[in-house]
Amino acid sequence: MSDVVNAGFPLLTATAAVPALGAIATAAVPAAKRTAAKWLALFFSLVTLALAVAVGIRFNTGAEDRYQLTESHSWIADFGVRYELGVDGIGVALIGLTALLIPFIIVAGWHDADPQETGTATDSSVAAGRWRPTQGFFALILMVEAMVILSFEATDVFLFYILFEAMLIPMYFLIGGFGDRAHAGSDENAAAQRSYAAVKFLLYNLVGGLIMLAAVIGLYVVAGTFSLSEIASLRASGELEMATNTERLLFLGFFFAFAVKAPLWPLHTWLPNAMGEATAPVAVLITAVVDKVGTFAMLRFCLQLFPGASEWATPVILVLALISIVYGALLAVGQRDIKRLVAYASISHFGFIIMGIFAMTTQGQSGATLYMVNHGISTAALMLVAGFLISRRGSRLIADYGGAQKVAPVLAGTFLIGSLATLSLPGLAPFVSEFLVLVGTFTRYPVIGIIATFGIVLGALYSLVLYQRTMTGPVKLEVAKMPDLKLRELLVVGPLIVLLVFLGVYPKPVTDLVNPAVKDTLSDVYPGDKTPDPEPEVAAK
Repeated sequence: MSDVVNAGFPLLTATAAVPALGAIATAAVPAAKRTAAKWLALFFSLVTLALAVAVGIRFNTGAEDRYQLTESHSWIADFGVRYELGVDGIGVALIGLTALLIPFIIVAGWHDADPQETGTATDSSVAAGRWRPTQGFFALILMVEAMVILSFEATDVFLFYILFEAMLIPMYFLIGGFGDRAHAGSDENAAAQRSYAAVKFLLYNLVGGLIMLAAVIGLYVVAGTFSLSEIASLRASGELEMATNTERLLFLGFFFAFAVKAPLWPLHTWLPNAMGEATAPVAVLITAVVDKVGTFAMLRFCLQLFPGASEWATPVILVLALISIVYGALLAVGQRDIKRLVAYASISHFGFIIMGIFAMTTQGQSGATLYMVNHGISTAALMLVAGFLISRRGSRLIADYGGAQKVAPVLAGTFLIGSLATLSLPGLAPFVSEFLVLVGTFTRYPVIGIIATFGIVLGALYSLVLYQRTMTGPVKLEVAKMPDLKLRELLVVGPLIVLLVFLGVYPKPVTDLVNPAVKDTLSDVYPGDKTPDPEPEVAAK
């Protein structure tokens, strides 16, 4: 293989390098220049968004090549490791989602690492002026963005593994070092809870990563290369044949790590702790950005590298996904903490995504990919508005609210739209993706599809009850003087709501982008049959 596959400007490298450079530049800003650090981080995130748009423009959905804008350079030659990048439509969609959300995360968290009190929260450490490294907070966010984007681009299995593990480090510090200030109890108790959540996040994902490392090494022993495209080509030509048991063991090693990251029941328990103790913007970073790497990797690596084992494991995975859907929704119904409710709702939504992937139909996988994008936008909208609400009252408990729509109608209205998107209301973006997933599953597994619809009913229950308990009824004394959304907050929430409506009415731009990649993925599992069921775009219409 030549050192450079795609001559010209390395657009994929630049898209990941800009936020990495931004992280270094932001961290280097003097301590007294906090505001300058914020604006610098926002600038780099917007440049990254522009580059992501350029990737989307350059990507040709009608091209025969599976991966486009490819780059390949020798990295660790003795072990056959290459710096190899390429994107299909699924990767382009998720790069766009990541680059889109990071500027909103930065603006939403504008004051989250400031040393002074910025709202009505009662965290004693804030009131005492404890130093919180603002520059570090925004630098870590940009570093996570760089690693996530590069993981969506990596077509070398070892390179992907390095990124898959490395992103845990900045996330650990974001959870443990910049926790939610609206915490019941003493500052010492809050710090202990943050530390527990960060360590649990790290340990769960490290265990998954270590198991994946063993599978990565095993794959190299069998295939002699880490290149995804080379392995796929060797398997398609019959030059590489894996023993059935070997393929299944390697598949389980990869899938376990991705199921932890996703997260899938019963490997999900780190998520409610992490989202509950993190700030609202970091909670969005976890579930709307980082966790998507897990479901993306199931499509790119599990199905492409181990098609036979993927089909073999499908019945069990579908049952686990179904449990995630119902279990997550049931626990969301019983939550008293706003952020933990959103966390359990996300577990339910990830169940739908994984169910769509392993339904092994074009509708299911197209819907699952669309669900990744729509879930990212809808969860960001709901969680960020919830964060604004929590910062005003200083509490995450649902019972501490009531009547907020009478004193903050704009905040209540945006919160309602976010809640309706979470329950997949027709006309909002998640509905189309959830519909495609259910249709795609029902065509092959009707019993699983029917039971999964109960997740929609439970979703309506926890979403509407959350809104009813926080926004309606008599105005509580502590809520009576709550201010409405400010301009900065409207600039965060407004575009997300517009996107929810636009993609709910017209999802075709995303489905057209991902459908060719979905067909290619299914052709790996079903050789010679790229369309085992009706076209997903027909169902979308």
